[in-house]
Amino acid sequence: MNYFDLFELPFAPSVNKADLSRKYFELQRKFHPDFFSDATEQEREETLDQSAAVNKAFNTFKDEQKTIEYFLQEKGLIYTDEKYSLPNEFLMEMMEINELLEENDQASNLIKVNGMAEEMYNEVKPVIERYSPDTTDVELLKIKEYYYKKKYLNRILDRLVD
Repeated sequence: MNYFDLFELPFAPSVNKADLSRKYFELQRKFHPDFFSDATEQEREETLDQSAAVNKAFNTFKDEQKTIEYFLQEKGLIYTDEKYSLPNEFLMEMMEINELLEENDQASNLIKVNGMAEEMYNEVKPVIERYSPDTTDVELLKIKEYYYKKKYLNRILDRLVD
């Protein structure tokens, strides 16, 4: 069972946060190990496994980037340790950003990189927010490219925050 089925959420690259929280608490009431202290050993183990799956799914869905990654993995569009080739123009832009990081103050660098991330998201926002089974492969590949670009930018942001 995948996380979308577990939480009874639509299979999509984004989830409704209110539905997510509501379903999380419902599943916690159903599977929390504390409610199964008098159960058999097998029932306790199964419940513990379910509870762990609920927590892992919740942590995935709380993070937009992780949700997109999980969605793309379930679609068979990305793989663990995949060597994805980003467009040369993006890599050149990142090289320029990395050079600017050496010259500018941290606050202006954060503003610039966060602005780039927002701009990139706005390009795929309609596809992410209006995903349906009819979404084309070309649109899904745009989400994939966005995912890898955002992953690259997140590494830069991590360096800025440290």
